[in-house]
Amino acid sequence: MTTAHIDHAVKKNAPGRAANAALWVLQVLLAGAFLMAALTKLAGTPQAVAGFEQIGLGPWLMYAIGVVELVGAVALLVPALSGPAALGLTALLVGATVTQLLVAEPVLALIPLAYLVPMALLAWGRRARTERFARLVGVRA
Repeated sequence: MTTAHIDHAVKKNAPGRAANAALWVLQVLLAGAFLMAALTKLAGTPQAVAGFEQIGLGPWLMYAIGVVELVGAVALLVPALSGPAALGLTALLVGATVTQLLVAEPVLALIPLAYLVPMALLAWGRRARTERFARLVGVRA
């Protein structure tokens, strides 16, 4: 596939003007939510510590996920990174949902699931940006 064909495919997957505006609103809201989630983990709040102790993986995972959430929140606000960030945070939310279902309290899986749905929608809406980023870093499908 030539570069012109790839550019055409990327433009074809780009959202229209109204959809782009709606996606930006969603990006800002989700970035705010992930920033708050990251700060609770990085600050080591008692609730965050207790949650990770329940999983049995200790504070190192809490801090690692806090860093991922912080980087993801910032990347959601950078146009070129918004697609890959949404895709990565979608994967993180899938992991959180599965962890809650299998290791912690299944009813708590509703919390990451509530964020998973709009994040997956954002990842899908920003797929053209993800394709462009993948092409830029040399990833081939």
